[in-house]
Amino acid sequence: MLFRPSLALALTLLAAQIYGQSTARPVIQTLPAQDTRRVLVVFGDSISAGYGLRPGQSYPDVLQRRLDGEKLPWRVVNLGISGDTTAGGAARVTTAITQRPSMVLLELGGNDGLRGTPLASTRANLEKIITAFQAAGAQVVLAGMTLPPNYGQDYVKGFEKIFTDMAVKYKLALIPFILSDIITPDLRYFLPDHVHPTAEGAEIISYTVLKALKPYMSAGAGN
Repeated sequence: MLFRPSLALALTLLAAQIYGQSTARPVIQTLPAQDTRRVLVVFGDSISAGYGLRPGQSYPDVLQRRLDGEKLPWRVVNLGISGDTTAGGAARVTTAITQRPSMVLLELGGNDGLRGTPLASTRANLEKIITAFQAAGAQVVLAGMTLPPNYGQDYVKGFEKIFTDMAVKYKLALIPFILSDIITPDLRYFLPDHVHPTAEGAEIISYTVLKALKPYMSAGAGN
């Protein structure tokens, strides 16, 4: 994967800030009895949680509006938590399953890499999350991440390989890098922290995500 200088700057800044992020738990939504739409759970970290954005501006919020606009009968449940890791995700996956998702966008692992978590631990946690969702009947789409080059070539390559390996082993659709479409030299689609997307950036990410999800939605994935 080509690593652009602007991306290296963004992720290096994130590494310095990550420990100060909120880890407040998302509110688990109750599916109304009359709502027959299939459920898409977004299971991620601050990128999904909409860190720094106003309510309604996160990419899962925009994704819901796009789905509604295309009359696709899906309800997005955003279970993103700022600062979360794969270990945190593995600990809360059972609660997420209570939402009865037909599809899951799994966007975790970036914080593991930025903290230098052993690759074996990240791999094991992702496997636990993926297999738990699949056992519950959900189609899992995996969102990949990369790291700045100062983490060392071996660690960065090994980290990226986790996502590709998981996609192959568990037959998952893979978004190689969820932020790929908002990386520009001037980082104009990022907040002043140069890490988290702006509202406009979130709009673009929603397109990236919908492109990956839509074939499975049309095919009637999951429950």
